[in-house]
Amino acid sequence: MNLDDGPLDPFHGDPDDPAALLDDGEPAQPLSDDEREDVLADLAELASFRTTLGPQGVDGITVDCGDCGEQHYFGWDLMAANLRALLGEGRTHVHEPAFAPDHDAYVSWDYARGYTDAVQALTKRG
Repeated sequence: MNLDDGPLDPFHGDPDDPAALLDDGEPAQPLSDDEREDVLADLAELASFRTTLGPQGVDGITVDCGDCGEQHYFGWDLMAANLRALLGEGRTHVHEPAFAPDHDAYVSWDYARGYTDAVQALTKRG
Protein backbone atom coordinates (compact mmCIF):
# COMPACT_ATOMS: atom_id res chain seq x y z
CA MET A 1 0.00 0.00 0.00
CA ASN A 2 1.22 3.46 -0.85
CA LEU A 3 0.77 5.73 2.19
CA ASP A 4 -0.43 8.50 -0.10
CA ASP A 5 -3.44 6.39 -1.07
CA GLY A 6 -5.01 6.90 2.35
CA PRO A 7 -6.23 4.24 4.74
CA LEU A 8 -7.47 0.87 3.49
CA ASP A 9 -11.24 0.42 3.37
CA PRO A 10 -12.06 -2.30 5.93
CA PHE A 11 -15.26 -3.11 4.02
CA HIS A 12 -13.65 -3.41 0.56
CA GLY A 13 -15.55 -6.08 -1.37
CA ASP A 14 -18.11 -6.61 1.41
CA PRO A 15 -21.63 -6.73 -0.08
CA ASP A 16 -22.97 -5.43 3.26
CA ASP A 17 -20.69 -2.39 3.27
CA PRO A 18 -22.50 0.28 5.34
CA ALA A 19 -21.05 2.99 3.08
CA ALA A 20 -23.38 1.71 0.35
CA LEU A 21 -26.14 3.55 2.19
CA LEU A 22 -24.29 6.80 1.49
CA ASP A 23 -24.11 6.23 -2.27
CA ASP A 24 -26.28 8.70 -4.15
CA GLY A 25 -26.68 6.24 -7.01
CA GLU A 26 -25.23 8.64 -9.56
CA PRO A 27 -21.80 7.94 -10.97
CA ALA A 28 -19.19 10.64 -10.46
CA GLN A 29 -18.79 12.97 -13.41
CA PRO A 30 -15.32 13.35 -14.87
CA LEU A 31 -13.58 16.60 -14.09
CA SER A 32 -13.38 19.26 -16.76
CA ASP A 33 -9.94 20.24 -18.01
CA ASP A 34 -10.06 23.40 -15.87
CA GLU A 35 -11.09 21.41 -12.79
CA ARG A 36 -8.24 18.94 -13.38
CA GLU A 37 -5.77 21.81 -13.65
CA ASP A 38 -7.11 23.26 -10.38
CA VAL A 39 -6.74 19.94 -8.56
CA LEU A 40 -3.22 19.44 -9.93
CA ALA A 41 -2.34 22.96 -8.75
CA ASP A 42 -3.82 22.13 -5.33
CA LEU A 43 -1.67 18.98 -5.13
CA ALA A 44 1.47 20.98 -5.95
CA GLU A 45 0.52 23.65 -3.44
CA LEU A 46 -0.22 21.03 -0.77
CA ALA A 47 3.24 19.53 -1.28
CA SER A 48 4.75 22.98 -0.82
CA PHE A 49 2.71 23.50 2.36
CA ARG A 50 3.88 20.18 3.76
CA THR A 51 7.53 20.95 2.98
CA THR A 52 7.29 24.36 4.64
CA LEU A 53 4.91 23.70 7.53
CA GLY A 54 5.58 20.05 8.36
CA PRO A 55 8.95 20.80 9.99
CA GLN A 56 7.20 23.50 12.04
CA GLY A 57 4.95 20.86 13.64
CA VAL A 58 1.90 21.30 11.41
CA ASP A 59 0.23 17.95 10.72
CA GLY A 60 -2.21 19.01 7.99
CA ILE A 61 -5.10 21.16 6.85
CA THR A 62 -8.44 22.11 8.37
CA VAL A 63 -11.48 22.46 6.14
CA ASP A 64 -14.76 24.12 7.09
CA CYS A 65 -17.51 21.65 6.18
CA GLY A 66 -20.50 23.22 4.47
CA ASP A 67 -22.66 20.19 5.31
CA CYS A 68 -22.17 19.98 9.08
CA GLY A 69 -20.72 23.41 9.84
CA GLU A 70 -17.72 21.95 11.68
CA GLN A 71 -14.03 21.89 10.93
CA HIS A 72 -12.57 18.68 9.53
CA TYR A 73 -8.90 17.82 10.02
CA PHE A 74 -6.92 16.23 7.20
CA GLY A 75 -3.35 15.01 7.58
CA TRP A 76 -1.07 15.70 4.65
CA ASP A 77 -1.35 12.16 3.25
CA LEU A 78 -5.14 12.01 3.54
CA MET A 79 -5.61 15.40 1.88
CA ALA A 80 -3.30 14.37 -0.97
CA ALA A 81 -5.17 11.06 -1.33
CA ASN A 82 -8.48 12.94 -1.53
CA LEU A 83 -7.16 15.22 -4.25
CA ARG A 84 -5.80 12.26 -6.23
CA ALA A 85 -9.16 10.50 -5.85
CA LEU A 86 -10.81 13.57 -7.38
CA LEU A 87 -8.45 13.26 -10.35
CA GLY A 88 -9.01 9.54 -10.80
CA GLU A 89 -12.61 8.99 -9.73
CA GLY A 90 -14.19 12.43 -9.74
CA ARG A 91 -14.95 12.28 -6.00
CA THR A 92 -13.17 11.90 -2.70
CA HIS A 93 -13.21 8.74 -0.63
CA VAL A 94 -15.37 8.33 2.46
CA HIS A 95 -13.20 8.36 5.55
CA GLU A 96 -13.47 8.51 9.31
CA PRO A 97 -13.00 11.93 10.89
CA ALA A 98 -9.83 12.50 12.85
CA PHE A 99 -10.14 11.32 16.44
CA ALA A 100 -9.29 14.04 18.96
CA PRO A 101 -6.94 15.95 16.65
CA ASP A 102 -4.56 18.51 18.15
CA HIS A 103 -6.27 21.63 16.84
CA ASP A 104 -3.02 23.58 17.07
CA ALA A 105 -1.33 21.14 14.68
CA TYR A 106 -3.63 21.95 11.73
CA VAL A 107 -4.04 25.16 9.73
CA SER A 108 -6.46 26.40 7.10
CA TRP A 109 -5.55 26.33 3.42
CA ASP A 110 -5.43 30.13 3.37
CA TYR A 111 -3.10 30.26 6.36
CA ALA A 112 -0.85 27.61 4.80
CA ARG A 113 -0.76 29.57 1.53
CA GLY A 114 0.08 32.86 3.26
CA TYR A 115 2.76 31.33 5.46
CA THR A 116 4.36 29.45 2.59
CA ASP A 117 4.27 32.50 0.30
CA ALA A 118 5.91 34.61 3.03
CA VAL A 119 8.68 32.05 3.63
CA GLN A 120 9.35 31.79 -0.11
CA ALA A 121 9.44 35.60 -0.48
CA LEU A 122 11.91 35.92 2.42
CA THR A 123 14.05 33.13 1.00
CA LYS A 124 14.25 34.87 -2.41
CA ARG A 125 15.15 38.15 -0.75
CA GLY A 126 17.71 36.75 1.66
